[in-house]
Amino acid sequence: MDENLNVSPHGSNTMLAEVPEYLLCSAIWFDDGIDTYVHQPRNIKTGFVVCGRRHHNCFTIKAMLQGVGRKDYKDEVQGFLTNKDRFVDRYEAAQIALASGQIKEPTERLYSEDVW
Repeated sequence: MDENLNVSPHGSNTMLAEVPEYLLCSAIWFDDGIDTYVHQPRNIKTGFVVCGRRHHNCFTIKAMLQGVGRKDYKDEVQGFLTNKDRFVDRYEAAQIALASGQIKEPTERLYSEDVW
């Protein structure tokens, strides 16, 4: 997992903590260093996460931003969004998908085609 994700604890929301974590959709985290975006996964402190059915769907927003002159990102991480409002990279996603039964065979790195 990327060290810049700053994963936070579940806090006092016991209902969320009791639900097993599973993957909802493909996602890409574009870290531009800006920390003012709202409605982002709770473990993302800078940049923004774009979700889609497959990772290539997420790149559409990047192409749109490049069209209006936005090209600089400190980091770009492909991963997934979970039901616990967390962005996870492909490596952690592989562990979550196996534990949740979304995939049957272990894999080091997960691709959206492995799940959906």
